[in-house]
Amino acid sequence: MPENHVFLTRPLPERVMHEARASLPVTLTSHPTKDVPPNRQELIEGCRGASGLIVMLTDQIDDEVLDAAGPQLQVIANVAVGFDNIDVEAASRRGIVVTNTPGVLDEATADLAFTLLLTTVRRLVEADRFVRSGKPWNWGPQSFVGLDVSAGATLGIVGLGRTGMAVARRAHAFGMSIVATGSRATSSEAVEIGVAASDLEHLLEISDVVSLHCPLTPDNRHMIGQAQLAAMKQGSYLINTARGPLVDEEALADALDSGHLAGAGLDVHEHEPQINARLREMEQVVLLPHIGSAGSATRDAMGSLAVRNVTEVLSGRDALTPVDLPRAKG
Repeated sequence: MPENHVFLTRPLPERVMHEARASLPVTLTSHPTKDVPPNRQELIEGCRGASGLIVMLTDQIDDEVLDAAGPQLQVIANVAVGFDNIDVEAASRRGIVVTNTPGVLDEATADLAFTLLLTTVRRLVEADRFVRSGKPWNWGPQSFVGLDVSAGATLGIVGLGRTGMAVARRAHAFGMSIVATGSRATSSEAVEIGVAASDLEHLLEISDVVSLHCPLTPDNRHMIGQAQLAAMKQGSYLINTARGPLVDEEALADALDSGHLAGAGLDVHEHEPQINARLREMEQVVLLPHIGSAGSATRDAMGSLAVRNVTEVLSGRDALTPVDLPRAKG
């Protein structure tokens, strides 16, 4: 491996790769297969001697990786908003700056979240499968009836951050009532579009659709478990575009199996990339492969921000979007 290199665990979009090659003051190396993450040994070997790392949410960066990288490592840029894949405390002990990509993917993720919501509650995937099956059919007044979100349905947003607020704006345009948890639920922007602040217990009780938009921390793993699912309204829906382990998927499968929940839309999964076998067989569940930010302009912006963070730190300047340790701890 060359001296003073930056290890990129997977190639970014070509425009961003061109930017990286032009702006980074060191040699850039990357894993050759863009759609396959490096295995553990490839990750460790690639990090050896690196001054900077540009990593994806699939890359687990812990003490073992940091020890292998060596004392010259200065910065780890995560191409994601969430950073639960990085041991930020371990990096901080070594004086390594950790950065993420907030702000640039809020709208794309909100687009996907609301699309997933509509797709799930209006049973579009079920209907598409039925049409493609070739079975004879006629229009009927009770065929594929789902939730009419614009007829007074209530959306509960768990974690009203930037993406949650963007989802709230879309829900407001569809005439939904909105309740939300989080400090921003009392902000002027939230109040202006009719968001009502709520605790989680009340939100679950009154929402027709619950959508998760909070980061994963050690304290909120399985925050939606058996008790919370039982507290949700009969016939309601769960949407998750945040992080899979927020939900106990076996408990979710039970709630769907019993008919207590009408459906679920999941872009993220508890044991990603493995999909829960029970959920995979359920017609009322829509499953996506973690594509919340997968718009071309957004992915360019995420990669570019990661590259600029590394460039700034390796040039002796402050990172643009550093992750602070108190936030990482919960």
